[in-house]
Amino acid sequence: MSDWADEVTRFPIRRVSLSGLDRLSEARGLGLDRRELRRLQAYYREEGREPTDVELAGIAQSWSEHCSYKSSRPFLKRAFSKLHAKPRVLGTGDAGVLQFEDGFAYAIRIESHNHPSAVEPYGGAATGIGGILRDVLAVGGKPIALSDPLFFGPLERGPDTLPPGVKSPRYIAEGVIAGIRDYGNRVGVPTVSGCVYFDPAYVVNPLVNVGCVGFLPKSRLTPNRAHAVGDHLVLVGGLTARDGIGGVAFASKELTDRSESESRGAVQLGNPIMKEPLIHACLESYDRGLVRGQKDLGGGGLATASGELVNSGGFGSRIHLDRVPLREEGLRPWEVWVSESQERMILDVAPADLPALLAIFRRHDVPATDIGEVVPGPYETLLWKGSLAAHMKVGFRVDPPTVRRPTRARRRRSARSPDLANEDPVGLFVDLLLAPDSVSREGVLRVYDHEVQGRTVVKPLHGRVTSPSHGDAAVLQPRPSSLRGLGVTTATQPWACSEDPENGAVMVVEEAARNLYSVGARPDSFTNCLNFGNPEDPRVLADFASVTRGLARGARALGFTVPSGNVSFYNGGLGTEIPPTPVLLATGIVDDITHVATSDLKAEGDRLFLLGRSAPELGGSLWARRRGRTGLALPRTDPAGLRRLGERLLSAERRGLVRAVHDVSDGGLSVTLAEMAFGGGLGFAVDLDATGLRTASLALVAEGASRFVVEVPEGERRRFERTFAPPTCSRLGEVVATDATLRWAGRELATVPLLPLYERWRTGLGLP
Repeated sequence: MSDWADEVTRFPIRRVSLSGLDRLSEARGLGLDRRELRRLQAYYREEGREPTDVELAGIAQSWSEHCSYKSSRPFLKRAFSKLHAKPRVLGTGDAGVLQFEDGFAYAIRIESHNHPSAVEPYGGAATGIGGILRDVLAVGGKPIALSDPLFFGPLERGPDTLPPGVKSPRYIAEGVIAGIRDYGNRVGVPTVSGCVYFDPAYVVNPLVNVGCVGFLPKSRLTPNRAHAVGDHLVLVGGLTARDGIGGVAFASKELTDRSESESRGAVQLGNPIMKEPLIHACLESYDRGLVRGQKDLGGGGLATASGELVNSGGFGSRIHLDRVPLREEGLRPWEVWVSESQERMILDVAPADLPALLAIFRRHDVPATDIGEVVPGPYETLLWKGSLAAHMKVGFRVDPPTVRRPTRARRRRSARSPDLANEDPVGLFVDLLLAPDSVSREGVLRVYDHEVQGRTVVKPLHGRVTSPSHGDAAVLQPRPSSLRGLGVTTATQPWACSEDPENGAVMVVEEAARNLYSVGARPDSFTNCLNFGNPEDPRVLADFASVTRGLARGARALGFTVPSGNVSFYNGGLGTEIPPTPVLLATGIVDDITHVATSDLKAEGDRLFLLGRSAPELGGSLWARRRGRTGLALPRTDPAGLRRLGERLLSAERRGLVRAVHDVSDGGLSVTLAEMAFGGGLGFAVDLDATGLRTASLALVAEGASRFVVEVPEGERRRFERTFAPPTCSRLGEVVATDATLRWAGRELATVPLLPLYERWRTGLGLP
């Protein structure tokens, strides 16, 4: 194989010293350590030749942390390998696919687009949405819902307070929200779930996670692997250019003050106007049985997608790089190979089906090009204008060994929480309610279309049109002819995970389950995006290991299956580190959407009950964050107990015993009760000593453990109390016409006017 293309460069590495290999890695942006460079050198010594720039570029993508999960795979396998078993899980490829009802399934996936959004907020967030849509499309799913968990620095941080090269949190937040809005709305997929948090830890490295839910008939489920020798490899969708080159390498290192200038080209350019017909053309091709396997072109572009597609089937490939349709002239072969230009898929098509498939894409006005074929393994051969550009073992490239990095647990203290006896309950109530992490997200939610496609039964905002408030989860009706629904929610607790990674992770799973139980959904599955710092730091990797154990423990106890996930390392830089930030996109099954519940209060005179045991610990709570208090103990977790309580709550919801449900989370009873009142345009009078906690102030702000506030019609009170017995159920108070009355041991502490507080809460965010 000596006929190498003139535009392909070869690099002599077989006899080069380690320092010389280091210089090559630095010059070419390979991001390989010495162990990997020695492995690469040994391979080419065995092959008896030198590598080409095309081969080196492909290896750099596939061996990156972002693509290979080389640091995280051992921990993920240990934690989650038994949590995606059949029959509930039908597939674990680019997205997890799960049973929904006879003949139908749903798909879920969550990803990160953190580094690109730090450099170019609008484009980074938009292409994050584009990428997650392709993940669901790549298993045969029609995207039906989006989620956007977001973490920024405090919005008030001005340019004079920021490190060199770091954009202001407000600029990043506004750009990210606009990117999600424009892409999701234009492609016609509703954004129904998410969160927005603010913390100084995310100033340098914001987190932009994106999730997607898809729906499909089981007959459309298509594997992410090639099917047979002789099949055609067809590239469909957008044209290829230089945008996104080196994107996975950029995502596999920490941000610096030079990231803006050095890595802006690593951010892809999204095109939702191309994505919409691409989705329709792919789905039509799947339904007609014309596609035998497929992958989306995300991180690493064609190199990653084609390599994983054929290697998963045990094959090789022969690809003509010069056939790839280009958006700009002058691309070199290696650039075509690793470009991450958006809106592209690679399809495995039988020879007899190729004409019909190309006709479908012509009709949808979407480019489709036959660029190669599946061949016997183990080599992939790349051609450029008839000459050889690369020829290497595809398994060697796309399946690197794991890296066994050391772990070292951090030393953490766990002090007893104060009882807040000297703090003013009204002051705490107002402070927590108007905190940036609590105020209304209506301004953000209103720019997203959360009703397109007509499937959203329970929307992100609950309550009256004139005073909408926060809910716990959305509910979708995937099929108009079926009353079976799908609950969708997002959950995270970085501050609890920072105090105690394993138990904090259990708290995240409990929060996801509570959100689903609140709307009448039984927890079914979650996909996770695990956002962490530098895995080369043993403390970070120890936190990662603990979080995966906690997520798995919570999932087993609460009946969640875990069919997919994502790891995002190297979040940090300039001397900063993010807290452990696991984010869940969780789903639950609603047997009958006519029995869903919402969070808004419904009628004056109804009774309010508190379900679950209250806990005094304040570790990771909104109160602790507002006061900079760290090192406090977390509330004790009890996921098995929550499951028992949740099942009884589902039964009460089905029997019509409840009118409103809201889980107690950030801000404790203060925020929970206020949000319920705001949504219903009503008030409440509550006895804070019903919590069993030591003081009224503590009762208002404590967030543990797993609790719900439930509104019950007076006529159903006795039936409800027969379903829930003390100590997991206590009478909290009643719904009143206006205002919030706080009582302790039969004595009124204060009455807080809610209407003026609502106006401040509704407009307090100042975004977008």
